Amino acid sequence: MKPSTLPDSPSTAGGWTRAALIAIACGALIVTLSMGVRQSFGLFMQPVGRDFGIGREYFGFAIAVQNLLFGLAQPFVGAVADRYGVRRVLVVGALVYVAGLALAAVVLAPGGIMLSLGVLVGLGLSGTTFVVVLTGVARLVRPEQRSMAFGLVTAGGSFGQFAVVPLAQALIASWGWRHALFGLCVLILATAAAAVGLRKPAAGSAAAGPAGDSYGSLSAALARAAAHPHYWLLNAGFFVCGFHIAFIATHFPAYLVDQGIAASVGATALALVGLFNIAGSYLFGLWGGRHSRPRLLAALYAARALAIAVFLLVPLSAASALVFAAVFGFLWLGTVPLTNGAVASMFGVRYLSTLYGIVFLSHQVGSFVGAWVAGRLYDSSGSYGPIWVASIALGLLAAAVSWATRDESVPAQAPLRAAESTP
Repeated sequence: MKPSTLPDSPSTAGGWTRAALIAIACGALIVTLSMGVRQSFGLFMQPVGRDFGIGREYFGFAIAVQNLLFGLAQPFVGAVADRYGVRRVLVVGALVYVAGLALAAVVLAPGGIMLSLGVLVGLGLSGTTFVVVLTGVARLVRPEQRSMAFGLVTAGGSFGQFAVVPLAQALIASWGWRHALFGLCVLILATAAAAVGLRKPAAGSAAAGPAGDSYGSLSAALARAAAHPHYWLLNAGFFVCGFHIAFIATHFPAYLVDQGIAASVGATALALVGLFNIAGSYLFGLWGGRHSRPRLLAALYAARALAIAVFLLVPLSAASALVFAAVFGFLWLGTVPLTNGAVASMFGVRYLSTLYGIVFLSHQVGSFVGAWVAGRLYDSSGSYGPIWVASIALGLLAAAVSWATRDESVPAQAPLRAAESTP
């Protein structure tokens, strides 16, 4: 065997290569830290608001801008990753992320929060999370392993919410919110080191994609995706996912405090979301390799709507909040391996960062709406009631849209004919 093929040699009975296992482990670590820090920002809402004398709408709008830029930049960042490599994008993204956190720690006016946590962190997230990481992993695993690999990375990333959110709460309590942000900078710097595990696949790698990988150019892949209605149905469902996640992550701790629940319960609730999402992401990724991904998405969104409805109907207590967090956590990011897997199934992995980046933009537009509108409605009415009701309605709508979606491979006709004519 040639030395250059050693990294891709099977290392387990299931046919996982050494390169794939390293990529999954490093990818999970990167997402663990980048998403774990991101999910802790809701804990900063009240101390930042007290120091600057700003309402929840302003802080919520800053996080909404972060989510929107995270999404708007994603297709472009994805295109850069497709062309120049995943590792370079991850390192640059980590440095921008750190710059945003460090700036937020030293700003003296509310506008600095918008620039730091809103703009810089949003741009940094676009280069350090699922779209870029999962593309790097997809190119190092076989097609039949992708859904499970996506689930493993997403599940590993979920540990970040379980581990980082309580750490952030402890840092805020011990050091104050400014020094806590400096502490989080150290975690993000570690993602740059982990990027070394996401290398380019070796020539002739077995991680070949479906017919969609035969697109000769990015413009051809974009044209095919734009003309495919089921691709846009995926976009619609993922909008709702973003709405749910941003609303819960940003406003749930404050909602509990408003109802007389201790602030520590909110932090524990977000940690439980991350803990139970480890199982949820892994299982939905595993099931996505065996069953219809769109139907699983439909069941997931419907279950979210049911969980919210039950939570609102039962008397609120610390126990009910934690049970809701556990249930919603199981459903939290199971959408990621399913949606990413559906895009890869439709169009292959050659331009996966770009095509999934567009779908992720829809997710982040939903996040923008969920984070900002919830804060605006609260400041104007003193209640989160309308947003809870909207979350139920949108969950049911996403379930219906996902049920109608199909993720069969979409071949690029001309390149395929040319390939078939080649001996």
